[in-house]
Amino acid sequence: MSALTATTIEEPASGAALMALATEHERAGRVDEARACAEQVLAADPDHADALQMMGAAAFRDGRMDEALRLMERSREIDPAKTLYARNLCEVYRLLGRYDEALQAGLSAVLGDPRDPIAHVNLSVLRLARGEPAEAIVSAERALALDPTLPGAHFGLAEALLLRGEFARGWEEYEWRFRLKGVPTLMPRTDIPQWDGAPVEGRIVLIADQGFGDCIQFSRFIPWAAARCQGLVLACGKEMQPLLGQFSDVTSMFDQWNDCPEAVAYLPLSGLPRLAEAKLGAIPAEIPYLRAEPDRKAAWTARLAALVSPRHRRVGLVWAGRPTHRNDHNRSVSLKTLAPIAALDGLSLISLQKGPPQGQVAEFFGRAPLVNLGPEIDDFRDTAAIIEALDLVVTVDTAVAHLAGALGKPVWIMTPFAPDWRWLEKRADSPWYPTVRLFRQAAPREWGPVVEAVAVALASELASLRRTDLSGAGGSAARPR
Repeated sequence: MSALTATTIEEPASGAALMALATEHERAGRVDEARACAEQVLAADPDHADALQMMGAAAFRDGRMDEALRLMERSREIDPAKTLYARNLCEVYRLLGRYDEALQAGLSAVLGDPRDPIAHVNLSVLRLARGEPAEAIVSAERALALDPTLPGAHFGLAEALLLRGEFARGWEEYEWRFRLKGVPTLMPRTDIPQWDGAPVEGRIVLIADQGFGDCIQFSRFIPWAAARCQGLVLACGKEMQPLLGQFSDVTSMFDQWNDCPEAVAYLPLSGLPRLAEAKLGAIPAEIPYLRAEPDRKAAWTARLAALVSPRHRRVGLVWAGRPTHRNDHNRSVSLKTLAPIAALDGLSLISLQKGPPQGQVAEFFGRAPLVNLGPEIDDFRDTAAIIEALDLVVTVDTAVAHLAGALGKPVWIMTPFAPDWRWLEKRADSPWYPTVRLFRQAAPREWGPVVEAVAVALASELASLRRTDLSGAGGSAARPR
């Protein structure tokens, strides 16, 4: 995770005092107070470079990226020699998707001050966003050579290593995620140790510490953990309990720490791959390891049979993830972006989309009929049952992708140019889920070619299925790969 800060230089009397106070406020997160100090300095000197930079940092903290960029570019115009300004601009340009300008700023920062570890961290994060994990590793290692305690450098190194499939070292570096700024502690209690993977007598608390997709992905290691203790207790939100409760090894679940039973150790669910020494070619993949409830599956199968022509293939769609996800601006699309898929004959689209993006269905126009099931889906049990009744799921990188993979259903995932580490590099399949097919962006935020590729592949599958149906005189046909 990269960093952006503001600082001050020596100034005459009141200007220096105000900027020192502004810096103190900014570092403590008191953005309004920092802005007020910088505004006083600018009232006397509108071209005060540090004050402009401080105002830019305050705007950045508030999420006003365009204003942050304007102020920071202005401060750099006034004092182009200050490498701090280039360092900060690297991060702002990155978040705005202006990767070439970000690279120029990042290189300027590390060349101007090679001893600044944060400049190397920012450049590492940028390199990963540019699809350059080898270069990201180099920059992260340079940052750590200067300051071995930087959590952001360790975590950036972890993501780059895992993306390249270098799991052994990657899992170790991944442990630094809990030291990142703003990450809450795993447990309110500290009287039990974190589990080291060795057999123990007693129960272990597994903590579902990340998003829904992560929990689904890492839950495959639950049987491995259960074989090394006398019982597993799972701390997770109610949303995940119906799925993770399918593992017979889980003796109980809770979502309030007051309900946590006695245990001899704890571990985040995302820490299991490291202890299990997961590596390429040795990832537990007994698919399916999750299943839909039989009664619920039967009900949704009957519902879809009433809604969808028996001559149509059923293709589930998810086009947007959780908007609070840190990379959602890169991974989500709009429904209208999927128009080439909707233009195909011989299929019905089944919307599994939840949340505000469901509203885009009202503006849907396409040759393929769209069945909007989103409002009827109560939880992941419904989603799992619907997926079981589909021929294929087409989705962006969301929890539904992981759920379909864990269910063993064909799922085509459209990934951004710089994908999440779990989808690795340059491959169309996944060692985590054998039924996954990946469609990757060739350039940042260019979804058109990706969707076209999905539409072409789907059209080919449909044509093949039609030929199979004809040759078999209506007999059973193969499903999309």
